[in-house]
Amino acid sequence: MSPEIMPRSGAATKTRILDATHALVMAHGLAGTSIDMVLEKAGITKGAFFYHFKSKADLARTLIERYASQDAAHLERNLECAEKLSQDPLQQVLIFIGLFQEEVKNLTDLNTGCLIASYVYQFEELDTSIHTISAQAILHWRERLGAKFEEVIAKYPPRLTVRAQDLADGMVSAFEGAFVMMRVLREPSQISQQLAHYRNYIELLFMSG
Repeated sequence: MSPEIMPRSGAATKTRILDATHALVMAHGLAGTSIDMVLEKAGITKGAFFYHFKSKADLARTLIERYASQDAAHLERNLECAEKLSQDPLQQVLIFIGLFQEEVKNLTDLNTGCLIASYVYQFEELDTSIHTISAQAILHWRERLGAKFEEVIAKYPPRLTVRAQDLADGMVSAFEGAFVMMRVLREPSQISQQLAHYRNYIELLFMSG
């Protein structure tokens, strides 16, 4: 491919490579995904691949960077939506959870899940920057959702002693655990069910009477 053509089509090709890799990693894991598999799924040549990525490790890092950015944007969109629908912090949290429930209620793809979780067991083999990016993504949820729970705790004294950041971590844990349950039991409804249980817990923790 000539130098003149590559830049014009480069962005689309790079996105296609990342999309193909994401799907493969969710289905086979990072270790089980080879460059040849990516080439076949993306429908590209080896030359096109190495134009965009120096190695599989480079691809893995770029993919997790994209995922973390998209995940943060998704979090912010749902928080913003919840804040527009109510001025009460507790209702905002409940709406926020409900928005995620709505998104997953018709989920059928068993390969859906968290890309970070799929990388976890290979952290020792990967560039330390991948671990850092992954940790920052999780901590972003703790910071943003934790701040919202601080508002809730200030207005609605909880029935039990809890920390805002632990409540934020709890939602992430509910998600991650539900993904495991879904894939092992082959029950897509697990995600919506576990979020419903988490929502019930928050209601029982803060609502009086």
